[in-house]
Amino acid sequence: MPHKQSQAAGEPVRVLYMSYDGMSDPLGGSQVLPYLVGLAGRGHEIDLISFEKPERSKDQLASVEKQCAEAGIRWHPLRYHKRPPVLSAVYDVFRMRQLAERLHRERHFDVAHCRSYLSALVGLRMKRRFGLPFIFDMRGFWADERVDGRIWNLANPLFRRVYRYFKRREAEFLADADSVVSLTERGRDILIDRRADAKAGPPITVIPCCTDFTIFSPVRPADRTAARKALEIPDQARVATYLGSFGTWYLVEEMMDFFRVQLEHDPDARFLVVSREPAEQIKACAEGRGVPSEKVIVRPASRAEVPRLLAAADYGLFFIKPVFSKAASSPTKMGEFLGLELPIVTNAGVGDVDRIMKETGAGVLVTSFTDDAYRSALDELEKLHFDLKRWRSATRRWFDLDLGLQRYDEIYRRFGHGPVGSNKRFR
Repeated sequence: MPHKQSQAAGEPVRVLYMSYDGMSDPLGGSQVLPYLVGLAGRGHEIDLISFEKPERSKDQLASVEKQCAEAGIRWHPLRYHKRPPVLSAVYDVFRMRQLAERLHRERHFDVAHCRSYLSALVGLRMKRRFGLPFIFDMRGFWADERVDGRIWNLANPLFRRVYRYFKRREAEFLADADSVVSLTERGRDILIDRRADAKAGPPITVIPCCTDFTIFSPVRPADRTAARKALEIPDQARVATYLGSFGTWYLVEEMMDFFRVQLEHDPDARFLVVSREPAEQIKACAEGRGVPSEKVIVRPASRAEVPRLLAAADYGLFFIKPVFSKAASSPTKMGEFLGLELPIVTNAGVGDVDRIMKETGAGVLVTSFTDDAYRSALDELEKLHFDLKRWRSATRRWFDLDLGLQRYDEIYRRFGHGPVGSNKRFR
Protein backbone atom coordinates (compact mmCIF):
# COMPACT_ATOMS: atom_id res chain seq x y z
CA MET A 1 0.00 0.00 0.00
CA PRO A 2 1.31 3.49 -0.76
CA HIS A 3 2.54 5.37 2.28
CA LYS A 4 3.94 8.74 3.14
CA GLN A 5 7.70 9.07 3.16
CA SER A 6 9.75 11.37 5.32
CA GLN A 7 10.97 14.71 3.96
CA ALA A 8 14.04 14.11 1.82
CA ALA A 9 17.38 15.74 2.51
CA GLY A 10 19.35 17.52 -0.18
CA GLU A 11 19.11 20.72 -2.14
CA PRO A 12 16.91 21.56 -5.14
CA VAL A 13 18.44 20.30 -8.37
CA ARG A 14 18.71 21.13 -12.04
CA VAL A 15 16.59 18.60 -13.93
CA LEU A 16 16.44 17.69 -17.60
CA TYR A 17 12.99 16.13 -18.11
CA MET A 18 12.53 14.24 -21.39
CA SER A 19 9.18 13.00 -22.67
CA TYR A 20 8.20 11.53 -26.03
CA ASP A 21 4.60 12.36 -25.09
CA GLY A 22 3.54 15.90 -25.92
CA MET A 23 2.56 18.40 -23.27
CA SER A 24 -0.38 19.41 -25.49
CA ASP A 25 -1.60 15.78 -25.41
CA PRO A 26 -4.23 14.89 -22.78
CA LEU A 27 -1.70 12.64 -21.02
CA GLY A 28 0.94 15.36 -20.93
CA GLY A 29 -1.57 17.82 -19.54
CA SER A 30 -2.71 15.48 -16.76
CA GLN A 31 0.35 13.36 -15.98
CA VAL A 32 3.41 15.50 -16.69
CA LEU A 33 2.73 19.22 -16.39
CA PRO A 34 1.03 19.14 -12.96
CA TYR A 35 4.02 17.28 -11.52
CA LEU A 36 6.59 19.56 -13.13
CA VAL A 37 4.79 22.73 -12.09
CA GLY A 38 4.63 21.42 -8.52
CA LEU A 39 8.29 20.39 -8.51
CA ALA A 40 9.35 23.75 -9.91
CA GLY A 41 7.39 25.30 -7.05
CA ARG A 42 9.57 23.31 -4.66
CA GLY A 43 12.67 25.00 -6.02
CA HIS A 44 13.86 22.60 -8.71
CA GLU A 45 15.12 24.12 -11.97
CA ILE A 46 13.55 22.20 -14.85
CA ASP A 47 14.22 22.05 -18.57
CA LEU A 48 11.54 20.10 -20.43
CA ILE A 49 11.91 18.40 -23.83
CA SER A 50 8.71 17.03 -25.36
CA PHE A 51 7.41 16.06 -28.80
CA GLU A 52 4.33 17.93 -29.95
CA LYS A 53 2.03 16.60 -32.64
CA PRO A 54 1.62 18.84 -35.71
CA GLU A 55 -2.19 18.76 -35.47
CA ARG A 56 -2.17 20.55 -32.10
CA SER A 57 -3.58 24.07 -32.35
CA LYS A 58 -1.71 27.28 -31.62
CA ASP A 59 -3.99 27.83 -28.63
CA GLN A 60 -3.12 24.43 -27.16
CA LEU A 61 0.59 25.07 -27.54
CA ALA A 62 0.25 28.60 -26.18
CA SER A 63 -1.52 27.23 -23.10
CA VAL A 64 1.38 24.87 -22.38
CA GLU A 65 3.90 27.65 -22.99
CA LYS A 66 2.06 29.90 -20.55
CA GLN A 67 1.94 27.23 -17.84
CA CYS A 68 5.64 26.54 -18.21
CA ALA A 69 6.60 30.22 -18.24
CA GLU A 70 4.55 30.95 -15.12
CA ALA A 71 6.20 28.02 -13.31
CA GLY A 72 9.71 28.95 -14.47
CA ILE A 73 10.06 25.79 -16.56
CA ARG A 74 12.17 26.06 -19.72
CA TRP A 75 10.17 24.24 -22.40
CA HIS A 76 11.88 22.94 -25.53
CA PRO A 77 9.16 21.48 -27.82
CA LEU A 78 10.15 19.36 -30.80
CA ARG A 79 7.93 18.26 -33.68
CA TYR A 80 6.69 14.67 -33.43
CA HIS A 81 7.00 12.43 -36.47
CA LYS A 82 4.74 9.41 -36.98
CA ARG A 83 5.86 8.04 -40.34
CA PRO A 84 7.52 5.91 -41.48
CA PRO A 85 7.07 3.52 -38.54
CA VAL A 86 10.19 2.84 -36.47
CA LEU A 87 12.41 5.13 -38.57
CA SER A 88 10.43 8.20 -37.48
CA ALA A 89 11.02 7.28 -33.83
CA VAL A 90 14.74 6.72 -34.51
CA TYR A 91 14.92 10.18 -36.05
CA ASP A 92 13.05 11.78 -33.14
CA VAL A 93 15.29 10.09 -30.56
CA PHE A 94 18.35 11.37 -32.45
CA ARG A 95 16.96 14.91 -32.28
CA MET A 96 16.15 14.49 -28.59
CA ARG A 97 19.72 13.40 -27.91
CA GLN A 98 21.21 16.31 -29.84
CA LEU A 99 19.10 18.84 -27.96
CA ALA A 100 19.65 17.16 -24.58
CA GLU A 101 23.42 17.16 -24.96
CA ARG A 102 23.46 20.81 -26.04
CA LEU A 103 21.30 21.81 -23.09
CA HIS A 104 23.47 19.83 -20.69
CA ARG A 105 26.59 21.63 -21.89
CA GLU A 106 24.82 24.91 -21.23
CA ARG A 107 22.99 24.07 -18.00
CA HIS A 108 25.09 21.37 -16.26
CA PHE A 109 22.13 19.31 -15.05
CA ASP A 110 22.20 17.25 -11.86
CA VAL A 111 19.88 14.53 -13.16
CA ALA A 112 17.96 13.47 -16.26
CA HIS A 113 14.37 12.38 -15.68
CA CYS A 114 13.39 10.03 -18.53
CA ARG A 115 9.71 9.33 -19.09
CA SER A 116 9.41 5.85 -20.63
CA TYR A 117 11.75 3.96 -22.91
CA LEU A 118 12.59 6.25 -25.82
CA SER A 119 13.67 9.00 -23.47
CA ALA A 120 15.62 6.47 -21.43
CA LEU A 121 17.72 5.68 -24.50
CA VAL A 122 18.96 9.25 -24.34
CA GLY A 123 19.32 9.22 -20.55
CA LEU A 124 21.43 6.06 -20.58
CA ARG A 125 23.72 7.48 -23.27
CA MET A 126 24.17 10.72 -21.33
CA LYS A 127 25.03 8.82 -18.18
CA ARG A 128 27.67 6.81 -20.01
CA ARG A 129 29.06 9.82 -21.84
CA PHE A 130 28.81 12.58 -19.23
CA GLY A 131 28.32 10.76 -15.94
CA LEU A 132 24.86 12.33 -15.59
CA PRO A 133 22.58 10.32 -13.26
CA PHE A 134 19.20 9.39 -14.70
CA ILE A 135 15.78 8.42 -13.42
CA PHE A 136 14.00 5.69 -15.40
CA ASP A 137 10.31 6.59 -15.03
CA MET A 138 9.22 3.46 -16.85
CA ARG A 139 5.43 4.04 -17.09
CA GLY A 140 4.86 0.30 -17.68
CA PHE A 141 6.42 -2.49 -19.72
CA TRP A 142 6.44 -0.45 -22.91
CA ALA A 143 7.73 -3.00 -25.42
CA ASP A 144 5.27 -5.62 -24.16
CA GLU A 145 2.47 -3.05 -24.34
CA ARG A 146 3.23 -2.53 -28.03
CA VAL A 147 2.79 -6.26 -28.60
CA ASP A 148 -0.24 -6.71 -26.35
CA GLY A 149 -1.88 -3.69 -28.00
CA ARG A 150 -1.25 -5.19 -31.45
CA ILE A 151 0.85 -2.21 -32.47
CA TRP A 152 3.84 -4.48 -33.08
CA ASN A 153 3.09 -7.77 -34.81
CA LEU A 154 5.87 -10.18 -33.89
CA ALA A 155 5.15 -12.17 -37.04
CA ASN A 156 6.76 -9.23 -38.84
CA PRO A 157 10.59 -9.66 -38.70
CA LEU A 158 11.10 -5.91 -38.31
CA PHE A 159 8.85 -5.60 -35.26
CA ARG A 160 10.25 -8.81 -33.79
CA ARG A 161 13.74 -7.35 -34.05
CA VAL A 162 12.63 -4.01 -32.54
CA TYR A 163 10.89 -5.81 -29.67
CA ARG A 164 14.00 -7.82 -28.82
CA TYR A 165 16.12 -4.67 -28.99
CA PHE A 166 13.95 -2.85 -26.48
CA LYS A 167 13.79 -5.81 -24.12
CA ARG A 168 17.61 -5.81 -24.05
CA ARG A 169 17.67 -2.07 -23.45
CA GLU A 170 14.99 -2.42 -20.77
CA ALA A 171 17.35 -4.65 -18.81
CA GLU A 172 20.09 -2.00 -19.16
CA PHE A 173 17.78 0.80 -18.01
CA LEU A 174 16.75 -1.17 -14.95
CA ALA A 175 20.35 -2.04 -14.09
CA ASP A 176 22.05 1.29 -14.82
CA ALA A 177 19.43 3.86 -13.77
CA ASP A 178 20.10 5.70 -10.53
CA SER A 179 16.42 5.53 -9.60
CA VAL A 180 13.39 3.70 -11.06
CA VAL A 181 9.75 4.78 -10.85
CA SER A 182 6.98 2.19 -11.22
CA LEU A 183 3.31 3.08 -11.58
CA THR A 184 2.18 0.06 -9.56
CA GLU A 185 3.10 -2.07 -6.57
CA ARG A 186 2.54 -5.10 -8.77
CA GLY A 187 5.01 -3.80 -11.35
CA ARG A 188 7.62 -3.16 -8.67
CA ASP A 189 7.17 -6.69 -7.34
CA ILE A 190 7.81 -8.10 -10.83
CA LEU A 191 11.00 -6.04 -11.16
CA ILE A 192 12.30 -7.13 -7.76
CA ASP A 193 11.49 -10.80 -8.47
CA ARG A 194 13.68 -10.59 -11.58
CA ARG A 195 16.74 -9.63 -9.55
CA ALA A 196 19.20 -12.28 -8.44
CA ASP A 197 19.49 -10.25 -5.24
CA ALA A 198 16.32 -8.38 -4.28
CA LYS A 199 18.40 -5.69 -2.54
CA ALA A 200 20.69 -5.12 -5.53
CA GLY A 201 19.96 -2.50 -8.17
CA PRO A 202 18.57 1.02 -8.11
CA PRO A 203 15.79 1.94 -5.66
CA ILE A 204 12.25 1.56 -7.02
CA THR A 205 9.60 4.10 -6.01
CA VAL A 206 5.90 3.50 -6.69
CA ILE A 207 4.07 6.61 -7.92
CA PRO A 208 0.67 5.89 -9.53
CA CYS A 209 -0.97 8.20 -12.06
CA CYS A 210 -2.06 10.83 -9.56
CA THR A 211 -5.05 13.15 -9.65
CA ASP A 212 -5.40 16.84 -8.91
CA PHE A 213 -8.32 16.75 -6.47
CA THR A 214 -8.79 20.51 -6.76
CA ILE A 215 -9.98 19.82 -10.33
CA PHE A 216 -11.56 16.39 -9.81
CA SER A 217 -13.62 17.07 -6.71
CA PRO A 218 -16.91 15.47 -5.57
CA VAL A 219 -19.85 16.10 -7.89
CA ARG A 220 -22.58 18.27 -6.35
CA PRO A 221 -26.27 17.91 -7.25
CA ALA A 222 -26.16 21.28 -9.00
CA ASP A 223 -23.19 20.10 -11.11
CA ARG A 224 -25.08 16.99 -12.11
CA THR A 225 -28.20 18.95 -13.07
CA ALA A 226 -26.19 21.44 -15.14
CA ALA A 227 -24.24 18.70 -16.94
CA ARG A 228 -27.36 16.74 -17.84
CA LYS A 229 -29.09 19.85 -19.08
CA ALA A 230 -26.13 20.75 -21.29
CA LEU A 231 -26.00 17.20 -22.70
CA GLU A 232 -29.80 16.91 -23.00
CA ILE A 233 -29.90 13.83 -20.78
CA PRO A 234 -33.15 13.19 -18.88
CA ASP A 235 -32.88 13.44 -15.10
CA GLN A 236 -34.12 9.87 -14.61
CA ALA A 237 -31.71 8.27 -17.10
CA ARG A 238 -28.98 5.95 -15.81
CA VAL A 239 -25.66 7.23 -17.21
CA ALA A 240 -22.45 5.26 -17.61
CA THR A 241 -19.34 7.16 -18.64
CA TYR A 242 -15.98 6.40 -20.18
CA LEU A 243 -13.04 8.81 -20.33
CA GLY A 244 -10.07 8.76 -22.69
CA SER A 245 -8.88 7.13 -25.89
CA PHE A 246 -10.64 4.11 -27.38
CA GLY A 247 -8.98 0.94 -28.63
CA THR A 248 -5.52 -0.63 -28.17
CA TRP A 249 -5.65 -1.98 -24.59
CA TYR A 250 -9.17 -0.77 -23.82
CA LEU A 251 -11.86 -3.38 -24.47
CA VAL A 252 -14.35 -1.17 -26.27
CA GLU A 253 -16.57 -3.96 -27.59
CA GLU A 254 -16.87 -5.47 -24.13
CA MET A 255 -17.77 -2.07 -22.70
CA MET A 256 -20.48 -1.71 -25.33
CA ASP A 257 -21.74 -5.18 -24.44
CA PHE A 258 -21.90 -4.16 -20.79
CA PHE A 259 -23.92 -1.08 -21.66
CA ARG A 260 -26.21 -3.17 -23.89
CA VAL A 261 -26.98 -5.26 -20.79
CA GLN A 262 -27.58 -2.02 -18.87
CA LEU A 263 -30.19 -1.08 -21.49
CA GLU A 264 -32.07 -4.32 -20.81
CA HIS A 265 -32.97 -2.98 -17.36
CA ASP A 266 -32.84 0.75 -18.10
CA PRO A 267 -34.08 1.53 -21.63
CA ASP A 268 -33.51 5.26 -21.00
CA ALA A 269 -29.83 4.76 -20.08
CA ARG A 270 -27.07 6.71 -21.82
CA PHE A 271 -23.39 6.02 -22.39
CA LEU A 272 -21.35 9.22 -22.17
CA VAL A 273 -17.96 8.90 -23.84
CA VAL A 274 -15.61 11.81 -23.15
CA SER A 275 -12.92 11.36 -25.76
CA ARG A 276 -11.15 13.02 -28.67
CA GLU A 277 -11.69 9.91 -30.78
CA PRO A 278 -14.01 10.37 -33.81
CA ALA A 279 -17.64 10.17 -32.72
CA GLU A 280 -18.65 8.23 -35.82
CA GLN A 281 -16.10 5.53 -34.99
CA ILE A 282 -17.42 5.13 -31.45
CA LYS A 283 -21.04 5.11 -32.56
CA ALA A 284 -20.25 2.53 -35.26
CA CYS A 285 -18.75 0.31 -32.56
CA ALA A 286 -21.94 0.74 -30.52
CA GLU A 287 -24.19 -0.22 -33.44
CA GLY A 288 -22.01 -3.24 -34.12
CA ARG A 289 -22.63 -4.50 -30.57
CA GLY A 290 -26.38 -3.91 -30.61
CA VAL A 291 -26.38 -0.51 -28.88
CA PRO A 292 -28.45 2.18 -30.65
CA SER A 293 -26.13 5.03 -31.59
CA GLU A 294 -28.54 7.61 -30.15
CA LYS A 295 -27.90 6.11 -26.71
CA VAL A 296 -24.20 7.02 -26.97
CA ILE A 297 -23.10 10.61 -26.40
CA VAL A 298 -19.56 11.48 -27.51
CA ARG A 299 -17.89 14.70 -26.43
CA PRO A 300 -14.28 15.86 -26.76
CA ALA A 301 -13.11 17.98 -23.85
CA SER A 302 -10.20 20.00 -22.53
CA ARG A 303 -8.78 19.03 -19.15
CA ALA A 304 -10.80 21.77 -17.45
CA GLU A 305 -14.01 20.65 -19.18
CA VAL A 306 -13.74 16.96 -18.28
CA PRO A 307 -15.08 17.15 -14.69
CA ARG A 308 -18.03 19.27 -15.79
CA LEU A 309 -19.05 16.64 -18.35
CA LEU A 310 -18.44 13.63 -16.09
CA ALA A 311 -20.74 15.21 -13.50
CA ALA A 312 -23.66 13.91 -15.59
CA ALA A 313 -22.72 10.26 -14.90
CA ASP A 314 -23.90 7.73 -12.36
CA TYR A 315 -20.83 5.52 -12.66
CA GLY A 316 -17.54 5.21 -14.53
CA LEU A 317 -16.91 2.24 -16.80
CA PHE A 318 -13.64 0.92 -18.23
CA PHE A 319 -12.32 -2.49 -19.21
CA ILE A 320 -8.64 -3.11 -19.97
CA LYS A 321 -6.99 -6.20 -21.44
CA PRO A 322 -5.71 -8.19 -18.43
CA VAL A 323 -2.38 -8.99 -20.12
CA PHE A 324 1.16 -9.11 -18.70
CA SER A 325 2.13 -5.58 -19.76
CA LYS A 326 -0.83 -4.06 -17.91
CA ALA A 327 0.50 -5.36 -14.58
CA ALA A 328 2.51 -2.14 -14.50
CA SER A 329 -0.30 0.17 -15.62
CA SER A 330 -2.14 2.75 -13.54
CA PRO A 331 -5.30 3.96 -15.34
CA THR A 332 -5.39 7.76 -15.05
CA LYS A 333 -9.18 7.73 -15.30
CA MET A 334 -9.47 5.64 -12.14
CA GLY A 335 -8.22 8.35 -9.80
CA GLU A 336 -10.30 10.93 -11.63
CA PHE A 337 -13.52 8.93 -11.29
CA LEU A 338 -12.79 8.31 -7.62
CA GLY A 339 -12.04 12.00 -7.02
CA LEU A 340 -15.43 12.89 -8.47
CA GLU A 341 -16.94 10.20 -6.21
CA LEU A 342 -18.29 8.26 -9.15
CA PRO A 343 -18.47 4.51 -8.46
CA ILE A 344 -16.53 2.36 -10.91
CA VAL A 345 -17.22 -0.81 -12.87
CA THR A 346 -13.99 -2.31 -14.19
CA ASN A 347 -12.24 -5.65 -14.63
CA ALA A 348 -9.77 -7.52 -12.47
CA GLY A 349 -6.16 -8.33 -13.31
CA VAL A 350 -4.79 -4.90 -14.24
CA GLY A 351 -2.04 -3.20 -12.22
CA ASP A 352 -3.16 -2.44 -8.66
CA VAL A 353 -6.81 -2.04 -9.68
CA ASP A 354 -7.98 -5.06 -7.66
CA ARG A 355 -6.32 -3.76 -4.48
CA ILE A 356 -7.60 -0.22 -4.96
CA MET A 357 -11.17 -1.36 -5.53
CA LYS A 358 -11.01 -3.51 -2.40
CA GLU A 359 -9.60 -0.69 -0.28
CA THR A 360 -11.97 2.02 -1.52
CA GLY A 361 -15.09 -0.15 -1.74
CA ALA A 362 -16.04 2.21 -4.55
CA GLY A 363 -17.43 -0.13 -7.16
CA VAL A 364 -17.51 -3.55 -8.74
CA LEU A 365 -14.90 -5.80 -10.34
CA VAL A 366 -16.00 -7.86 -13.34
CA THR A 367 -14.20 -11.21 -13.46
CA SER A 368 -15.35 -12.39 -16.90
CA PHE A 369 -16.62 -10.72 -20.05
CA THR A 370 -20.03 -12.34 -20.35
CA ASP A 371 -23.60 -11.05 -20.23
CA ASP A 372 -24.25 -13.01 -17.04
CA ALA A 373 -21.21 -11.45 -15.37
CA TYR A 374 -22.38 -8.01 -16.49
CA ARG A 375 -25.86 -8.58 -15.06
CA SER A 376 -24.35 -9.67 -11.75
CA ALA A 377 -22.10 -6.61 -11.70
CA LEU A 378 -25.02 -4.27 -12.30
CA ASP A 379 -27.03 -5.95 -9.55
CA GLU A 380 -24.07 -5.65 -7.18
CA LEU A 381 -23.58 -2.00 -8.10
CA GLU A 382 -27.21 -1.24 -7.25
CA LYS A 383 -26.90 -2.91 -3.84
CA LEU A 384 -23.54 -1.43 -2.81
CA HIS A 385 -23.42 0.78 0.25
CA PHE A 386 -20.71 3.37 -0.27
CA ASP A 387 -18.71 4.35 2.81
CA LEU A 388 -17.51 7.76 1.64
CA LYS A 389 -15.09 8.21 4.54
CA ARG A 390 -13.33 4.97 3.59
CA TRP A 391 -13.58 5.87 -0.11
CA ARG A 392 -12.00 9.30 0.32
CA SER A 393 -9.24 8.10 2.64
CA ALA A 394 -8.15 5.25 0.34
CA THR A 395 -8.40 7.44 -2.77
CA ARG A 396 -6.06 9.99 -1.19
CA ARG A 397 -3.58 7.30 -0.19
CA TRP A 398 -3.32 6.09 -3.76
CA PHE A 399 -3.87 9.07 -6.02
CA ASP A 400 -3.18 12.36 -4.22
CA LEU A 401 -1.09 14.59 -6.47
CA ASP A 402 0.62 16.15 -3.44
CA LEU A 403 1.80 12.71 -2.34
CA GLY A 404 3.14 12.01 -5.83
CA LEU A 405 4.96 15.35 -5.78
CA GLN A 406 6.48 14.53 -2.40
CA ARG A 407 7.86 11.26 -3.72
CA TYR A 408 9.33 12.85 -6.86
CA ASP A 409 10.80 15.64 -4.73
CA GLU A 410 12.48 13.07 -2.49
CA ILE A 411 13.97 11.33 -5.53
CA TYR A 412 15.26 14.60 -6.99
CA ARG A 413 16.91 15.68 -3.76
CA ARG A 414 19.03 12.54 -3.69
CA PHE A 415 21.01 14.18 -6.49
CA GLY A 416 21.23 17.61 -4.86
CA HIS A 417 24.40 17.20 -2.76
CA GLY A 418 27.53 19.15 -3.66
CA PRO A 419 28.05 22.12 -6.01
CA VAL A 420 25.81 22.15 -9.06
CA GLY A 421 27.59 20.62 -12.03
CA SER A 422 30.63 19.58 -9.94
CA ASN A 423 30.71 15.96 -11.15
CA LYS A 424 29.97 16.49 -14.84
CA ARG A 425 32.31 15.30 -17.60
CA PHE A 426 32.25 16.44 -21.20
CA ARG A 427 33.77 14.85 -24.25
